[in-house]
Amino acid sequence: MLRKQYISLLFTGILAVLIGLPSCNKDDDPNLNLTAPDSLRVPTDNAFVKLNPTTNASIIFEWKPGVAADGSLVMYELAFDKEDGDFSNPVYKMASDGNGGQNRATLSHKDLNKVANLAGIASLAKGKLKWTVLASKGNNVQKSSASRVLEVERPAGFSEIPADVYITGDATEYGAELSQAGRLKQIRAGEFEIYTALKAGTYHFVNKKSGTPVSFSITGNLIQEDGETTVTGGTKVYRINLDFNNAAAKLTEIKEVGLWFSPKKQVIVTLPYIGKGVWKVANTPIEFFQESWGRDERYKFRLTTKEGSSADAMEFMGSVNADNQRPTSSTPASYFYLVPVNNSDYDYAFKFRSEADKSNADVTVFLSPDVDAYTHEITVK
Repeated sequence: MLRKQYISLLFTGILAVLIGLPSCNKDDDPNLNLTAPDSLRVPTDNAFVKLNPTTNASIIFEWKPGVAADGSLVMYELAFDKEDGDFSNPVYKMASDGNGGQNRATLSHKDLNKVANLAGIASLAKGKLKWTVLASKGNNVQKSSASRVLEVERPAGFSEIPADVYITGDATEYGAELSQAGRLKQIRAGEFEIYTALKAGTYHFVNKKSGTPVSFSITGNLIQEDGETTVTGGTKVYRINLDFNNAAAKLTEIKEVGLWFSPKKQVIVTLPYIGKGVWKVANTPIEFFQESWGRDERYKFRLTTKEGSSADAMEFMGSVNADNQRPTSSTPASYFYLVPVNNSDYDYAFKFRSEADKSNADVTVFLSPDVDAYTHEITVK
């Protein structure tokens, strides 16, 4: 009898749990309902912008906030389409400021020029873009009922971006023989870079090292097809950046590359430039810094740069990691890769190998297109 009562009670309990499950799940269902923005604030409808991608200029897009039914955060994307598009397949989308959390988005002239190109607006032409806002909570995405038109004028650019770019001419380290032209490193789609010395003479760029290549030159801060760029004065080392997406060029003089020793907060030795994107100092003394907790061995590299007539600026190159261990003979090559980092004394610094303390070492920096990634080498003597 007791066994039957136990089974009956057990069955009743399980049934109660099963009956309660749907109502429990219903209570836990997230509320994804939202009201999309119904008003766009700036730019005004049919506003006109003459794009200048070679500057730091930007355009702010702003809209009335959307509202989530549960009062939580609404996420946003700014969407662009052709003038006659309906945003069913936008030519470009981007998260708003604050990683998508703000009811505004800041878009540089450079990026807006790329959007215009995606919308079929030709270089040196005027055209219209349509823009709106997509609001979302979870997988619920709602398009604003409002949209506006923005008219833009594009600068000079290239409809066909070269796959490869080389530098050649008697002003370069590579000479005027086409087959010996120096390759630029592609850093992003349509963007190329090289660290190299230039002397008095002329130079230009080509898309291949044989046959009849397409030729490019720099005039001011613009890339133009054909022509030569003239260099006067003594030899200087430059970082040359070419952006074929926007026909933009920038030359930055590299006045010095120094070994920055973090605990002393200073450059302890300057690396002479030896050619083709390589700096090296031989047999330089290395001594770690004695702290209360032990021997400090952290370092990075400081570049002294200059653009045109502007004052000297400082740039740092260091590790991809915010913190590091001392390397050993088995440390992978990627440990030594160089990337732009902030100017903090200790973050993103490398560490010397233990045997470098109170020894001499060769220090070499490779900012060359011939390496897979910019890197450096410490050879303890």
